[in-house]
Amino acid sequence: MNKIALITGGSRGLGRAGALALAAEGCDIVITYHSNEQAANSLVNEVEWAGQRALALQLDTADMDSFAPFVANLTHQLTNKFGRSTIDYLVNNAGVGINALFADTTLEQVDTLLNMHVKGPYFLSQSLLPVIANGGAILNVSSGLSRFCFPGYSAYGMAKGAVEVMTRYMAKELGPRKIRVNTLAPGAIETDFRGGEVRDNHGLNQAIASQTALGRVGLPDDIGGAIAILLSDKSYWINGQRVEASGGMML
Repeated sequence: MNKIALITGGSRGLGRAGALALAAEGCDIVITYHSNEQAANSLVNEVEWAGQRALALQLDTADMDSFAPFVANLTHQLTNKFGRSTIDYLVNNAGVGINALFADTTLEQVDTLLNMHVKGPYFLSQSLLPVIANGGAILNVSSGLSRFCFPGYSAYGMAKGAVEVMTRYMAKELGPRKIRVNTLAPGAIETDFRGGEVRDNHGLNQAIASQTALGRVGLPDDIGGAIAILLSDKSYWINGQRVEASGGMML
């Protein structure tokens, strides 16, 4: 029986790359999307063309009141499409970026980031516990910005730091079910995150590349491969860890 991975925010960027990398390893895919149904359906088609089954479900991962009906719908959809009611992998990937200097950051901005990056993954993972198979794995996506600092990302980096602490506690408490929990912390990646600034701003791209040991900015496939590796059974003994995938940025 194929493994099934649920990836939040899987229609674009890093989530999409992770879905395709996992599909290439023989994994069936469920993604969530917030509003871009067209991109989500395109990803589903691509996974199915690759020979795996796929499903896209709408979810606002900052709306914690929606989690119970989402889980009920997910269980129903899994049974109908995949013939089982559990998943093997959960990737908490959905997120937003807000750039504001510390002196100018508002309460609303902090609440948005904490709801999306901390409270959402915390309570979604909790809600999904009956659906995650024993021996499965959870991967929480953090950021290199929890280690190195750039002006304007204090609230974002703070939220991602909380994700990393959350990961360790989840790994400790889910150990009896043999569910592994790790953090993946990407560096700067060429996606449409924050309007594609890393991808489209040549000066910024080159500046980051100059501070990266491998001499370039990361690509989505770099992170997709890391997601597949960390969820693989070959990484079974990696648990409760923060793994940075940044090409050696800001060493």
